[in-house]
Amino acid sequence: QVQLVESGGGLVKAGGSLTLSCAASGGTINRYHMGWFRQAPGKEREFVAANDYTGGATSYADSVKGRFIINRENAKNTGYLLMNNLKPEDTAVYYCAAQSRPVWSMITRETSYTFWGQGTQVTVSS
Repeated sequence: QVQLVESGGGLVKAGGSLTLSCAASGGTINRYHMGWFRQAPGKEREFVAANDYTGGATSYADSVKGRFIINRENAKNTGYLLMNNLKPEDTAVYYCAAQSRPVWSMITRETSYTFWGQGTQVTVSS
């Protein structure tokens, strides 16, 4: 059973940057496609970004393209989400997730992910 723990959230001003980390234990992430999702107050959880088990293929939501970068260090069993030029609308709880059965065609669907972290709050002030 893979456990995921996010860290790195916090309060930042608009235009600022944050890097979220997702540390995995109980399994090696080089077997899994991994994704980041977020949930703002009163809204449904939405896809943000994902990369394949090698880190070579990536996918981004249109709302974060050009501002966020997803990457991973398989040797450290850790994934990252680099967030630049943050906007108030990026305020949400951010979750990392991993697919137990990697299916790239479903990478944006939260139902395709088996393992989830507890989330980390990101708040962007205007």
